[in-house]
Amino acid sequence: MSKPTQHRFLRRGISKIYWLKSVADRDRLERKELAPPNAFELTDAVSDIDGWALENDPIETPDMGSTFNSSIPGNDKADSSSLTFYEDQLSDEIEQHQPKGAKGFVVFLRKGDIPGSKSVDLFPVQIATRAATYSTGNEAAKTKVTYTILDEPSLDLPVPEARIRPLPKPSRGVEEDEVDITVVSAATASVIERDED
Repeated sequence: MSKPTQHRFLRRGISKIYWLKSVADRDRLERKELAPPNAFELTDAVSDIDGWALENDPIETPDMGSTFNSSIPGNDKADSSSLTFYEDQLSDEIEQHQPKGAKGFVVFLRKGDIPGSKSVDLFPVQIATRAATYSTGNEAAKTKVTYTILDEPSLDLPVPEARIRPLPKPSRGVEEDEVDITVVSAATASVIERDED
């Protein structure tokens, strides 16, 4: 029996990161929520990522019947997380969309924008700090934004289906029931040369 092939990938160039102002249903994103003005894509400006994981604080449950210290799941938690951005010398879009104190949602499309793929992680957050990082080294200027996670993140949500765009309306002067049909016919002609007597 052949071993199934696992399609491994590099997150860079595939995963996408968005800042959303609001979300109607935390259990299912809508395509329009991933578009402006509600969404601002962060992907291309991100230099470093830290955190963004749901963890559990286990409770130890030792007993007299064993020398093994067993444990049971305890409270879930998500520590403060951060994104570090490259600074843009001519634009302040990142600063405008990531002000200190702002509440919103950081959304990761882990496997890219593949409609139906259950690979969306949504974190309800508040921006705790935003500060430029300073260095005399040979590196690009950066800004670090730290987020506090306000509520339980929604993990493994489906990527919303792509929006279906309606067909363009007919131009003026064309009736709704009128259809223009252009028939293109290709014919092959044979030329026979005859000797004239």
